[in-house]
Amino acid sequence: MEQHYYYGTGRRKTSVARVRLYPGTGAVVINGKPLDELFVRPVHREAILRPLEVAESQDKFNAQVKVEGGGISGWAGAIAHGIARALVAADENLKPALRRNGLLTRDPREKERKKYGLKRARKAPQYTKR
Repeated sequence: MEQHYYYGTGRRKTSVARVRLYPGTGAVVINGKPLDELFVRPVHREAILRPLEVAESQDKFNAQVKVEGGGISGWAGAIAHGIARALVAADENLKPALRRNGLLTRDPREKERKKYGLKRARKAPQYTKR
């Protein structure tokens, strides 16, 4: 028997999160591990759970997440984005509240490419006059 769920894809930097929201008690499992085990920093935990707080449904859904690419901050942003999208799939009336808090907007910031003749994207070698 397949359980019914709501799906949302979240992206941030190079991370992609595939989120499934099941009716439940508020457990968040990421790549087979609980939220607390994977994300040590409270800032990341708060970012991930923010969409559920805004929608006032912390204890209505269990989230099962598969996330890949990038680092821990990108993961947190991607998961939050995915949860917000899945909540909209579950209930269209939550869209304005999530939009107001900026949770449905994909953060477009990416790493800038390194240019030739420079040390990093914008850092130039030290200039010597003589």
